[in-house]
Amino acid sequence: MMIGFDYGTSNCGVATMRNGQPHIIPLLGDESYIASNLYAPSRDVITNWLSQQLVGTQHADFLAARKNQLQKGQSALRELKFDGISSELLFGKMALTQYLEDPEEGYYIKSPKSFLGASGLAKTQIQFFEDIVACMMSNVKKLTEQTLQKEVTQTVIGRPINFQGLHGEESNRQAINVLTNAAKRVGFKDVEFQYEPVAAGFEFEASLTKETRVLVVDIGGGTSDCSMLLMSPDFSNNDNRNEHLLAHTGVRIAGNDFDIQLALQGIMPSLGMNSLLKTGKPMPTANFRQALAINNINEQTEFYSAKNRREMELLSRDAQESELVSRLLTVHDHKLSYQLVNAAEQAKIGLSDHEEQTICLNDIHDSLAVSVSRATLKQANMRTLDNIAQLMTSAVAEAQCQPEVIFVTGGTAKSPVLSEFLQQQMPGIPLVVGDHFGSVTSGLARWAERIYR
Repeated sequence: MMIGFDYGTSNCGVATMRNGQPHIIPLLGDESYIASNLYAPSRDVITNWLSQQLVGTQHADFLAARKNQLQKGQSALRELKFDGISSELLFGKMALTQYLEDPEEGYYIKSPKSFLGASGLAKTQIQFFEDIVACMMSNVKKLTEQTLQKEVTQTVIGRPINFQGLHGEESNRQAINVLTNAAKRVGFKDVEFQYEPVAAGFEFEASLTKETRVLVVDIGGGTSDCSMLLMSPDFSNNDNRNEHLLAHTGVRIAGNDFDIQLALQGIMPSLGMNSLLKTGKPMPTANFRQALAINNINEQTEFYSAKNRREMELLSRDAQESELVSRLLTVHDHKLSYQLVNAAEQAKIGLSDHEEQTICLNDIHDSLAVSVSRATLKQANMRTLDNIAQLMTSAVAEAQCQPEVIFVTGGTAKSPVLSEFLQQQMPGIPLVVGDHFGSVTSGLARWAERIYR
């Protein structure tokens, strides 16, 4: 059985083909997508949980490759059992709910795809991310097989043009290796990849009646990608489309950045950012940015270090409004980084339908709330929007032709702020906004059918 697997930065989804049309598979009741996150009662038990999901030679090879990590996990498992705490991993909404109930306990990670191409990772760090990805893939594969009542052994996984802005091809190889190893570890025998904007383009191609140059703009959770594609209903059965892919561009800027920048401008002033020191000098902003940098391992490590905690305490004493800056200490002490970015993300989603949203911050201070608007979202993300505009321009320049249609997909594409901005970049060219989550997933299923049939 073959599937298209959208292992996204924000959400995971799978699709298969039925009677020539893609069918997105419901994974949890009526829900077709699972948030790309994981909660473990202890960081050290993740590898042990994964080992229990593997069978045959994969299990034996894994035991040998992760001997040290598994031994460390056994100690953590004994402690959890002694304290009467479940050792099970949680995914999706259940993971987020568990984290929000007590951010100081357990281990929570969102969007591990954002880290896969990071430079400077040690071998053990790469192995750890591979295990996290494998856990998430194992969960999705198991839910898919339960729904289909069939074993799934072949998959096409979506990938961005570039996983990281720096060390492009080296980062891409590292990320693809992690995804391939994880997928094969959990039982996929055949694993192929397709660019996410290209997959989204395949889905849009199914609606065309004539040959058309299409600029696909895919604004995902972790990356923004553009592809200029020559599309036609006559091409739909081709299993090699290289000559129709006129240009590719991609950067590691997308939905998560919108959330972080909205939190920075909308939330952080209520925690002391933009305030003054007693000397009259402006408050340094590094700690406020580090607190929100959930997609940067080094920044988060620095923010949550004991040394940084001491420095922030001194900063609070030196502030004209020390009660505001002390709220940043609360973020540190209660590990609220993900909570802040999640609050901004929910506000961003709400701004798709409303001009203004209120963000409740009771976890930081009683009755604390801030209001944000579409104008706040746009102002906070002008640099991000400009980068996406440059991406579009670069794709057109590389293709050496103008698009006849702009097709926009990805979760962030739902925002009127984004769609209005994109239309302004190329006035006069029709802009079509596709299924915000389903276009890539469906396109991957179409490609899986072509190459595995």
